[in-house]
Amino acid sequence: MAKSHISLYVSDLEASQAFYSAFLGQAPVKSKADYAKFELAEPALVLSLVQNPARVQSQFGHLGLVLERTEQVNQWQAAAESRGVAIALVETGTRCCYALQDKFWVKDPDGVQWEVYTFHEDSEWNDPAYSAAENSQPAAEAVCCAG
Repeated sequence: MAKSHISLYVSDLEASQAFYSAFLGQAPVKSKADYAKFELAEPALVLSLVQNPARVQSQFGHLGLVLERTEQVNQWQAAAESRGVAIALVETGTRCCYALQDKFWVKDPDGVQWEVYTFHEDSEWNDPAYSAAENSQPAAEAVCCAG
């Protein structure tokens, strides 16, 4: 089975480890003074956190988890909220990145944005709120395709 691997530089490993434990619903499989590793079976993902404040990059885009059905997105959101994760934005039936999607967004302690979404179908247009010319809102309020 193939897995995706993401390695993030974090400024505060303890805060990031607490956030990702709540967001992902599990403790890291490995934890050192400057490193933590999470392994998810579904979706298949290896996430490494490396404490290195000098290399934390803001505004690099966003990361996401794609689930098969809206019910799974809703379940993930409810579980994350029950573990204390703040939901930044919920979008239902949005046309973003030229696709019809249901999703929610969170931010980690360093401001890295994650979307958890399901893809329904391709779209020939984006919702007007996400057009590049009009998108002057803060990232938490207008995140589609822009990160």
